[in-house]
Amino acid sequence: MKDTKSPVLKVEEIIAATEGTLVGGNPDCVFEGLSTNSRDVIKGNLFIPLTGERFDGHDFISDAVRNGASGLLVRRGKKEVTRKVPDNISVVLVDDTLHALGDIANLWRNKFTIPVVAVTGSSGKTTTKEMIATVAGLSGNVLKSRGNYNNLVGLPLSLLELNLGHEMAIIEMGTSRRGEIERLTAIAEPDIGVITNIGPAHLEGFGSVDVVMEEKGDLFFNMKDNGVAVINRDDGFSRILADRWMGRNISFGIDENAFVRAERIFMRGERGVSFTLEIGGTGKGIDMTIVGRHNIYNALACAAACQAMDIGYDLICEGLSAFRQIQGRMDVHRLKSGGIIIDDTYNANPASAMEALKALSDLKGSNESIVIFGDMLELGKEAERLHEKIGKAIADTGAGNIFLKGGFSGAVARGAIEGGLREDHIYFAETPDRIMETLRLLLREGDWILVKGSRGMKMEEFVQAIIEEFD
Repeated sequence: MKDTKSPVLKVEEIIAATEGTLVGGNPDCVFEGLSTNSRDVIKGNLFIPLTGERFDGHDFISDAVRNGASGLLVRRGKKEVTRKVPDNISVVLVDDTLHALGDIANLWRNKFTIPVVAVTGSSGKTTTKEMIATVAGLSGNVLKSRGNYNNLVGLPLSLLELNLGHEMAIIEMGTSRRGEIERLTAIAEPDIGVITNIGPAHLEGFGSVDVVMEEKGDLFFNMKDNGVAVINRDDGFSRILADRWMGRNISFGIDENAFVRAERIFMRGERGVSFTLEIGGTGKGIDMTIVGRHNIYNALACAAACQAMDIGYDLICEGLSAFRQIQGRMDVHRLKSGGIIIDDTYNANPASAMEALKALSDLKGSNESIVIFGDMLELGKEAERLHEKIGKAIADTGAGNIFLKGGFSGAVARGAIEGGLREDHIYFAETPDRIMETLRLLLREGDWILVKGSRGMKMEEFVQAIIEEFD
Protein backbone atom coordinates (compact mmCIF):
# COMPACT_ATOMS: atom_id res chain seq x y z
CA MET A 1 0.00 0.00 0.00
CA LYS A 2 1.22 3.50 -0.77
CA ASP A 3 2.73 5.40 2.13
CA THR A 4 0.56 8.52 2.24
CA LYS A 5 3.19 10.28 4.42
CA SER A 6 5.85 10.01 1.70
CA PRO A 7 7.49 11.91 0.09
CA VAL A 8 8.59 14.50 2.64
CA LEU A 9 9.34 17.79 0.87
CA LYS A 10 9.84 21.40 1.88
CA VAL A 11 7.67 24.08 0.33
CA GLU A 12 10.82 25.82 -0.94
CA GLU A 13 11.76 22.62 -2.82
CA ILE A 14 8.30 22.49 -4.39
CA ILE A 15 8.57 26.11 -5.48
CA ALA A 16 12.01 25.57 -7.05
CA ALA A 17 11.00 22.36 -8.85
CA THR A 18 7.75 23.72 -10.27
CA GLU A 19 8.81 27.37 -10.78
CA GLY A 20 5.84 28.16 -8.59
CA THR A 21 4.93 31.20 -6.53
CA LEU A 22 4.02 31.07 -2.83
CA VAL A 23 0.96 33.25 -2.32
CA GLY A 24 -0.12 32.16 1.14
CA GLY A 25 0.77 30.13 4.19
CA ASN A 26 3.99 29.19 5.94
CA PRO A 27 7.15 29.55 3.76
CA ASP A 28 8.92 27.01 6.00
CA CYS A 29 6.19 24.35 5.71
CA VAL A 30 7.20 20.72 5.22
CA PHE A 31 4.72 18.49 3.40
CA GLU A 32 4.34 14.86 4.42
CA GLY A 33 3.07 13.05 1.35
CA LEU A 34 0.87 14.31 -1.45
CA SER A 35 -2.41 13.40 -3.07
CA THR A 36 -4.24 14.14 -6.30
CA ASN A 37 -7.55 12.93 -4.85
CA SER A 38 -9.20 15.08 -2.17
CA ARG A 39 -10.85 11.99 -0.65
CA ASP A 40 -7.46 10.39 0.02
CA VAL A 41 -5.86 13.45 1.63
CA ILE A 42 -4.56 13.00 5.16
CA LYS A 43 -3.04 15.46 7.60
CA GLY A 44 0.16 17.04 6.32
CA ASN A 45 -0.37 16.22 2.62
CA LEU A 46 0.18 18.53 -0.32
CA PHE A 47 -2.96 18.45 -2.48
CA ILE A 48 -2.45 18.68 -6.25
CA PRO A 49 -5.77 19.23 -8.09
CA LEU A 50 -5.69 17.84 -11.63
CA THR A 51 -7.99 18.80 -14.47
CA GLY A 52 -9.59 16.48 -17.04
CA GLU A 53 -12.25 16.62 -19.72
CA ARG A 54 -15.06 16.03 -17.23
CA PHE A 55 -13.60 17.16 -13.90
CA ASP A 56 -11.55 19.86 -12.23
CA GLY A 57 -9.80 18.99 -8.99
CA HIS A 58 -9.84 22.68 -8.01
CA ASP A 59 -13.54 22.20 -7.23
CA PHE A 60 -12.56 19.96 -4.30
CA ILE A 61 -9.97 22.16 -2.60
CA SER A 62 -12.23 22.78 0.40
CA ASP A 63 -12.62 19.00 0.85
CA ALA A 64 -8.84 18.55 0.74
CA VAL A 65 -8.35 21.24 3.39
CA ARG A 66 -11.06 19.72 5.56
CA ASN A 67 -9.31 16.33 5.32
CA GLY A 68 -6.03 17.80 6.57
CA ALA A 69 -4.06 19.14 3.60
CA SER A 70 -1.33 21.52 4.75
CA GLY A 71 -0.60 22.82 1.25
CA LEU A 72 -2.21 23.34 -2.16
CA LEU A 73 -0.77 23.48 -5.65
CA VAL A 74 -3.09 25.69 -7.68
CA ARG A 75 -3.11 26.62 -11.36
CA ARG A 76 -2.54 30.26 -12.11
CA GLY A 77 -5.87 31.80 -12.97
CA LYS A 78 -7.59 29.67 -10.32
CA LYS A 79 -6.35 31.61 -7.32
CA GLU A 80 -9.91 32.70 -6.46
CA VAL A 81 -10.72 29.13 -5.33
CA THR A 82 -8.34 29.64 -2.38
CA ARG A 83 -9.98 32.80 -1.01
CA LYS A 84 -11.61 30.89 1.86
CA VAL A 85 -8.54 28.76 2.60
CA PRO A 86 -7.16 29.26 6.15
CA ASP A 87 -4.02 31.42 6.45
CA ASN A 88 -1.93 28.48 7.73
CA ILE A 89 -2.36 26.54 4.46
CA SER A 90 0.54 27.02 2.04
CA VAL A 91 -0.68 27.90 -1.46
CA VAL A 92 1.68 27.61 -4.45
CA LEU A 93 0.60 28.87 -7.87
CA VAL A 94 1.91 27.00 -10.95
CA ASP A 95 1.28 27.20 -14.68
CA ASP A 96 -0.02 23.63 -14.93
CA THR A 97 -0.69 21.25 -12.04
CA LEU A 98 -0.15 18.08 -14.13
CA HIS A 99 3.24 19.31 -15.31
CA ALA A 100 4.05 20.33 -11.74
CA LEU A 101 3.22 16.80 -10.53
CA GLY A 102 5.85 15.48 -12.93
CA ASP A 103 8.36 18.09 -11.79
CA ILE A 104 7.87 17.08 -8.15
CA ALA A 105 8.24 13.39 -9.06
CA ASN A 106 11.52 14.20 -10.84
CA LEU A 107 12.70 16.13 -7.77
CA TRP A 108 11.97 13.11 -5.58
CA ARG A 109 13.47 10.61 -8.05
CA ASN A 110 16.77 12.52 -7.97
CA LYS A 111 17.07 12.09 -4.21
CA PHE A 112 17.87 8.41 -4.95
CA THR A 113 20.90 6.93 -6.73
CA ILE A 114 19.31 3.56 -7.47
CA PRO A 115 18.99 2.28 -11.06
CA VAL A 116 15.70 3.10 -12.77
CA VAL A 117 14.48 0.91 -15.65
CA ALA A 118 11.80 2.24 -18.00
CA VAL A 119 9.83 -0.10 -20.27
CA THR A 120 7.73 0.91 -23.26
CA GLY A 121 6.55 -0.72 -26.48
CA SER A 122 3.44 -1.33 -28.55
CA SER A 123 2.78 -4.60 -26.74
CA GLY A 124 4.28 -6.65 -23.93
CA LYS A 125 5.44 -3.74 -21.79
CA THR A 126 3.43 -4.65 -18.68
CA THR A 127 4.46 -8.32 -18.81
CA THR A 128 8.10 -7.34 -19.39
CA LYS A 129 7.96 -4.89 -16.47
CA GLU A 130 6.56 -7.63 -14.22
CA MET A 131 9.24 -10.09 -15.38
CA ILE A 132 12.03 -7.61 -14.64
CA ALA A 133 10.55 -6.92 -11.20
CA THR A 134 10.36 -10.66 -10.50
CA VAL A 135 14.00 -11.25 -11.43
CA ALA A 136 15.33 -8.08 -9.79
CA GLY A 137 13.31 -8.86 -6.67
CA LEU A 138 15.50 -11.91 -6.06
CA SER A 139 18.49 -9.67 -5.39
CA GLY A 140 16.96 -6.57 -3.83
CA ASN A 141 13.93 -4.50 -2.86
CA VAL A 142 12.17 -3.31 -6.01
CA LEU A 143 9.70 -0.52 -6.63
CA LYS A 144 7.55 -1.28 -9.67
CA SER A 145 4.78 0.81 -11.14
CA ARG A 146 1.41 -0.59 -10.16
CA GLY A 147 -0.99 -1.97 -12.76
CA ASN A 148 -1.22 0.45 -15.67
CA TYR A 149 0.30 3.43 -13.82
CA ASN A 150 2.19 4.34 -16.98
CA ASN A 151 0.92 7.78 -18.03
CA LEU A 152 1.55 11.41 -17.05
CA VAL A 153 -0.34 10.87 -13.80
CA GLY A 154 0.47 7.25 -12.95
CA LEU A 155 4.21 7.35 -13.60
CA PRO A 156 4.88 10.35 -11.31
CA LEU A 157 2.73 8.79 -8.58
CA SER A 158 4.76 5.58 -8.91
CA LEU A 159 8.08 7.41 -8.55
CA LEU A 160 6.77 9.30 -5.53
CA GLU A 161 6.48 5.94 -3.74
CA LEU A 162 10.27 5.58 -3.69
CA ASN A 163 11.76 5.24 -0.22
CA LEU A 164 15.13 4.48 1.33
CA GLY A 165 14.39 0.74 1.32
CA HIS A 166 14.25 0.52 -2.47
CA GLU A 167 17.32 -0.66 -4.37
CA MET A 168 15.94 -0.33 -7.90
CA ALA A 169 12.81 0.92 -9.68
CA ILE A 170 11.02 -0.65 -12.67
CA ILE A 171 8.49 1.62 -14.35
CA GLU A 172 6.24 1.36 -17.38
CA MET A 173 5.69 4.11 -19.95
CA GLY A 174 2.54 4.29 -22.08
CA THR A 175 1.59 6.88 -24.66
CA SER A 176 -1.34 7.89 -26.83
CA ARG A 177 -0.07 11.14 -28.36
CA ARG A 178 3.19 12.63 -29.55
CA GLY A 179 5.51 13.98 -26.88
CA GLU A 180 4.34 11.90 -23.92
CA ILE A 181 7.33 9.51 -23.88
CA GLU A 182 9.72 12.47 -24.01
CA ARG A 183 7.99 14.03 -21.00
CA LEU A 184 7.83 10.74 -19.07
CA THR A 185 11.53 10.16 -19.72
CA ALA A 186 12.35 13.66 -18.48
CA ILE A 187 10.44 12.91 -15.28
CA ALA A 188 11.90 9.46 -14.62
CA GLU A 189 15.46 9.98 -15.95
CA PRO A 190 15.90 6.22 -16.44
CA ASP A 191 19.31 4.58 -16.50
CA ILE A 192 18.04 1.73 -18.69
CA GLY A 193 15.41 2.01 -21.44
CA VAL A 194 13.58 -0.99 -22.88
CA ILE A 195 11.47 -0.92 -26.05
CA THR A 196 9.74 -4.29 -26.43
CA ASN A 197 8.54 -3.74 -30.02
CA ILE A 198 6.98 -1.09 -32.28
CA GLY A 199 3.70 -1.58 -34.14
CA PRO A 200 0.30 -0.04 -35.00
CA ALA A 201 -1.03 1.04 -31.61
CA HIS A 202 -2.87 4.29 -30.71
CA LEU A 203 -2.86 5.32 -34.38
CA GLU A 204 -5.69 7.73 -33.61
CA GLY A 205 -3.12 9.87 -31.83
CA PHE A 206 -0.12 9.17 -34.08
CA GLY A 207 -1.42 8.59 -37.61
CA SER A 208 1.28 6.14 -38.71
CA VAL A 209 3.66 3.51 -37.35
CA ASP A 210 6.60 5.74 -38.35
CA VAL A 211 5.36 8.34 -35.86
CA VAL A 212 4.88 5.58 -33.25
CA MET A 213 8.55 4.67 -33.81
CA GLU A 214 9.66 8.26 -33.24
CA GLU A 215 7.51 8.46 -30.09
CA LYS A 216 8.88 5.23 -28.60
CA GLY A 217 12.41 6.22 -29.63
CA ASP A 218 12.16 9.31 -27.44
CA LEU A 219 12.84 6.96 -24.52
CA PHE A 220 16.35 6.25 -25.79
CA PHE A 221 17.19 9.76 -26.97
CA ASN A 222 16.08 11.50 -23.77
CA MET A 223 17.69 9.11 -21.27
CA LYS A 224 20.73 9.97 -19.24
CA ASP A 225 23.93 10.34 -21.29
CA ASN A 226 25.25 7.06 -19.88
CA GLY A 227 21.93 5.25 -20.29
CA VAL A 228 21.66 1.73 -21.70
CA ALA A 229 19.24 1.01 -24.56
CA VAL A 230 17.69 -2.48 -24.65
CA ILE A 231 16.92 -3.21 -28.30
CA ASN A 232 14.79 -5.86 -30.03
CA ARG A 233 16.95 -6.94 -32.99
CA ASP A 234 14.04 -8.86 -34.54
CA ASP A 235 11.90 -5.71 -34.77
CA GLY A 236 12.56 -3.65 -37.91
CA PHE A 237 11.57 -0.31 -36.40
CA SER A 238 13.70 -0.95 -33.33
CA ARG A 239 16.69 -1.66 -35.57
CA ILE A 240 16.24 1.79 -37.15
CA LEU A 241 16.42 3.34 -33.67
CA ALA A 242 19.44 1.18 -32.84
CA ASP A 243 21.30 2.56 -35.86
CA ARG A 244 20.73 6.09 -34.54
CA TRP A 245 21.65 5.28 -30.94
CA MET A 246 25.31 6.08 -30.20
CA GLY A 247 25.40 4.95 -26.56
CA ARG A 248 25.68 1.58 -24.88
CA ASN A 249 23.09 -1.02 -25.87
CA ILE A 250 22.16 -4.61 -25.13
CA SER A 251 20.27 -6.41 -27.89
CA PHE A 252 17.86 -9.32 -27.68
CA GLY A 253 16.20 -11.53 -30.27
CA ILE A 254 15.48 -14.96 -31.66
CA ASP A 255 15.96 -14.67 -35.42
CA GLU A 256 18.60 -11.94 -35.70
CA ASN A 257 22.05 -11.99 -34.12
CA ALA A 258 21.70 -10.53 -30.61
CA PHE A 259 23.61 -10.51 -27.33
CA VAL A 260 20.65 -12.06 -25.46
CA ARG A 261 19.08 -14.91 -27.42
CA ALA A 262 16.63 -17.78 -27.13
CA GLU A 263 17.82 -21.05 -28.70
CA ARG A 264 16.27 -24.52 -28.92
CA ILE A 265 12.72 -23.30 -28.27
CA PHE A 266 10.19 -25.97 -27.32
CA MET A 267 6.49 -25.19 -26.88
CA ARG A 268 4.94 -27.27 -24.10
CA GLY A 269 1.32 -26.43 -24.89
CA GLU A 270 -0.68 -24.93 -22.06
CA ARG A 271 2.16 -25.75 -19.62
CA GLY A 272 4.42 -23.10 -21.13
CA VAL A 273 7.66 -22.88 -23.10
CA SER A 274 11.22 -24.12 -22.72
CA PHE A 275 14.29 -22.61 -24.32
CA THR A 276 17.99 -22.09 -23.86
CA LEU A 277 18.76 -18.58 -22.66
CA GLU A 278 22.05 -17.43 -24.14
CA ILE A 279 23.70 -14.26 -22.86
CA GLY A 280 27.03 -13.38 -24.40
CA GLY A 281 27.70 -17.01 -25.28
CA THR A 282 26.65 -18.52 -21.93
CA GLY A 283 23.64 -20.83 -22.29
CA LYS A 284 21.28 -22.64 -19.96
CA GLY A 285 17.92 -24.35 -20.48
CA ILE A 286 14.95 -22.86 -18.60
CA ASP A 287 11.27 -23.74 -18.34
CA MET A 288 8.67 -20.97 -18.14
CA THR A 289 4.94 -21.22 -17.52
CA ILE A 290 4.16 -18.48 -20.06
CA VAL A 291 2.52 -19.37 -23.39
CA GLY A 292 3.09 -17.82 -26.80
CA ARG A 293 6.25 -17.05 -28.76
CA HIS A 294 5.79 -13.32 -28.11
CA ASN A 295 6.27 -13.94 -24.39
CA ILE A 296 9.70 -15.37 -25.13
CA TYR A 297 10.59 -11.94 -26.51
CA ASN A 298 9.31 -10.38 -23.28
CA ALA A 299 11.54 -12.77 -21.32
CA LEU A 300 14.54 -11.85 -23.47
CA ALA A 301 13.87 -8.13 -22.99
CA CYS A 302 13.74 -8.79 -19.26
CA ALA A 303 17.02 -10.72 -19.34
CA ALA A 304 18.71 -7.92 -21.29
CA ALA A 305 17.51 -5.26 -18.83
CA CYS A 306 18.69 -7.34 -15.89
CA GLN A 307 22.05 -7.84 -17.60
CA ALA A 308 22.29 -4.05 -17.83
CA MET A 309 21.70 -3.91 -14.05
CA ASP A 310 24.56 -6.41 -13.55
CA ILE A 311 22.23 -9.08 -12.18
CA GLY A 312 23.92 -12.48 -12.39
CA TYR A 313 23.09 -14.95 -15.15
CA ASP A 314 21.92 -17.71 -12.79
CA LEU A 315 19.65 -15.31 -10.94
CA ILE A 316 18.12 -14.19 -14.25
CA CYS A 317 17.36 -17.81 -15.15
CA GLU A 318 15.91 -18.47 -11.69
CA GLY A 319 13.68 -15.41 -11.84
CA LEU A 320 12.33 -16.16 -15.32
CA SER A 321 11.53 -19.73 -14.28
CA ALA A 322 9.68 -18.40 -11.22
CA PHE A 323 7.62 -15.85 -13.17
CA ARG A 324 3.87 -16.44 -13.32
CA GLN A 325 1.63 -14.90 -15.95
CA ILE A 326 -0.52 -11.92 -15.05
CA GLN A 327 -4.29 -12.19 -15.11
CA GLY A 328 -5.71 -11.11 -18.44
CA ARG A 329 -2.49 -11.62 -20.40
CA MET A 330 -2.47 -14.99 -22.14
CA ASP A 331 -3.79 -16.47 -18.91
CA VAL A 332 -4.82 -20.10 -19.55
CA HIS A 333 -7.71 -21.79 -17.69
CA ARG A 334 -8.76 -25.40 -18.16
CA LEU A 335 -12.53 -25.84 -17.79
CA LYS A 336 -14.04 -28.90 -16.13
CA SER A 337 -16.01 -29.43 -19.32
CA GLY A 338 -12.69 -30.20 -21.01
CA GLY A 339 -12.35 -26.92 -22.90
CA ILE A 340 -9.47 -24.50 -22.43
CA ILE A 341 -9.87 -20.72 -22.34
CA ILE A 342 -7.15 -18.13 -22.98
CA ASP A 343 -7.85 -14.87 -21.17
CA ASP A 344 -6.00 -12.13 -23.08
CA THR A 345 -8.42 -9.36 -22.25
CA TYR A 346 -6.12 -6.84 -20.57
CA ASN A 347 -5.90 -4.81 -23.77
CA ALA A 348 -5.61 -5.15 -27.54
CA ASN A 349 -3.99 -3.56 -30.55
CA PRO A 350 -3.19 -5.13 -33.94
CA ALA A 351 0.25 -6.33 -32.82
CA SER A 352 -0.93 -8.00 -29.61
CA ALA A 353 -3.98 -9.46 -31.37
CA MET A 354 -1.76 -11.08 -34.00
CA GLU A 355 0.49 -12.45 -31.26
CA ALA A 356 -2.48 -13.94 -29.42
CA LEU A 357 -3.81 -15.56 -32.60
CA LYS A 358 -0.39 -17.08 -33.41
CA ALA A 359 -0.26 -18.46 -29.87
CA LEU A 360 -3.78 -19.91 -30.23
CA SER A 361 -2.78 -21.60 -33.48
CA ASP A 362 0.29 -23.16 -31.84
CA LEU A 363 -1.55 -24.23 -28.69
CA LYS A 364 -4.66 -25.80 -30.17
CA GLY A 365 -2.83 -28.10 -32.55
CA SER A 366 -5.44 -30.25 -34.30
CA ASN A 367 -8.20 -29.30 -31.85
CA GLU A 368 -11.08 -26.94 -32.66
CA SER A 369 -11.00 -23.32 -31.54
CA ILE A 370 -13.38 -20.45 -30.92
CA VAL A 371 -12.42 -16.76 -30.92
CA ILE A 372 -14.40 -14.13 -28.98
CA PHE A 373 -13.16 -10.76 -30.19
CA GLY A 374 -13.93 -7.18 -29.22
CA ASP A 375 -12.95 -3.97 -30.98
CA MET A 376 -9.41 -2.64 -30.90
CA LEU A 377 -9.70 1.02 -29.93
CA GLU A 378 -7.82 4.23 -30.82
CA LEU A 379 -6.82 3.18 -34.35
CA GLY A 380 -8.15 6.27 -36.13
CA LYS A 381 -8.70 6.12 -39.88
CA GLU A 382 -6.90 2.77 -40.08
CA ALA A 383 -9.43 1.05 -37.80
CA GLU A 384 -11.60 -0.50 -40.53
CA ARG A 385 -8.66 -1.93 -42.48
CA LEU A 386 -6.87 -3.26 -39.40
CA HIS A 387 -10.01 -4.97 -38.10
CA GLU A 388 -10.50 -6.65 -41.48
CA LYS A 389 -6.88 -7.82 -41.32
CA ILE A 390 -7.49 -9.35 -37.88
CA GLY A 391 -10.64 -11.06 -39.19
CA LYS A 392 -8.60 -12.74 -41.91
CA ALA A 393 -5.95 -13.72 -39.36
CA ILE A 394 -8.66 -15.32 -37.19
CA ALA A 395 -9.79 -17.39 -40.18
CA ASP A 396 -6.18 -18.33 -40.93
CA THR A 397 -5.86 -19.92 -37.47
CA GLY A 398 -8.55 -22.41 -38.49
CA ALA A 399 -11.00 -21.13 -35.89
CA GLY A 400 -14.32 -22.93 -36.30
CA ASN A 401 -16.51 -20.15 -34.91
CA ILE A 402 -16.12 -16.52 -33.87
CA PHE A 403 -18.17 -14.21 -31.66
CA LEU A 404 -17.75 -10.48 -32.28
CA LYS A 405 -18.47 -7.42 -30.17
CA GLY A 406 -18.25 -3.73 -31.06
CA GLY A 407 -18.69 -1.22 -33.84
CA PHE A 408 -16.04 -2.84 -36.05
CA SER A 409 -17.52 -6.32 -35.85
CA GLY A 410 -18.64 -6.03 -39.47
CA ALA A 411 -15.08 -5.33 -40.60
CA VAL A 412 -13.76 -8.33 -38.65
CA ALA A 413 -16.49 -10.49 -40.15
CA ARG A 414 -15.64 -9.38 -43.70
CA GLY A 415 -12.01 -10.24 -43.15
CA ALA A 416 -12.91 -13.63 -41.70
CA ILE A 417 -15.16 -14.44 -44.66
CA GLU A 418 -12.42 -13.38 -47.06
CA GLY A 419 -10.13 -15.75 -45.16
CA GLY A 420 -12.51 -18.63 -45.78
CA LEU A 421 -14.68 -18.75 -42.64
CA ARG A 422 -18.31 -19.55 -43.36
CA GLU A 423 -20.74 -16.73 -42.64
CA ASP A 424 -23.00 -18.95 -40.55
CA HIS A 425 -20.08 -19.55 -38.16
CA ILE A 426 -19.87 -15.85 -37.28
CA TYR A 427 -21.97 -14.54 -34.38
CA PHE A 428 -22.50 -11.02 -33.08
CA ALA A 429 -22.95 -10.56 -29.35
CA GLU A 430 -22.60 -7.45 -27.20
CA THR A 431 -23.09 -9.25 -23.87
CA PRO A 432 -21.92 -12.63 -22.52
CA ASP A 433 -25.44 -13.97 -22.02
CA ARG A 434 -26.02 -13.67 -25.78
CA ILE A 435 -23.36 -16.28 -26.55
CA MET A 436 -23.94 -18.87 -23.82
CA GLU A 437 -26.67 -20.91 -25.47
CA THR A 438 -24.65 -21.20 -28.69
CA LEU A 439 -21.44 -21.88 -26.79
CA ARG A 440 -23.06 -24.75 -24.90
CA LEU A 441 -23.83 -26.39 -28.23
CA LEU A 442 -20.41 -25.74 -29.74
CA LEU A 443 -17.89 -26.38 -26.97
CA ARG A 444 -16.38 -29.86 -26.87
CA GLU A 445 -13.61 -31.46 -24.86
CA GLY A 446 -10.21 -30.24 -26.05
CA ASP A 447 -11.58 -27.11 -27.72
CA TRP A 448 -9.74 -23.82 -27.19
CA ILE A 449 -11.37 -20.41 -26.66
CA LEU A 450 -9.44 -17.15 -27.08
CA VAL A 451 -11.02 -13.99 -25.64
CA LYS A 452 -9.38 -10.76 -26.83
CA GLY A 453 -10.25 -7.06 -27.07
CA SER A 454 -9.31 -3.59 -25.90
CA ARG A 455 -9.77 -2.77 -22.23
CA GLY A 456 -12.69 -0.48 -22.97
CA MET A 457 -14.65 -3.40 -24.47
CA LYS A 458 -14.79 -5.19 -21.08
CA MET A 459 -14.05 -8.58 -22.61
CA GLU A 460 -13.13 -9.92 -19.17
CA GLU A 461 -16.89 -10.20 -18.58
CA PHE A 462 -17.00 -12.92 -21.24
CA VAL A 463 -14.16 -14.80 -19.53
CA GLN A 464 -15.89 -14.62 -16.15
CA ALA A 465 -19.20 -15.77 -17.61
CA ILE A 466 -17.62 -18.73 -19.41
CA ILE A 467 -15.69 -19.85 -16.32
CA GLU A 468 -18.87 -19.62 -14.23
CA GLU A 469 -20.94 -21.46 -16.84
CA PHE A 470 -18.44 -24.24 -17.57
CA ASP A 471 -16.75 -24.25 -14.14
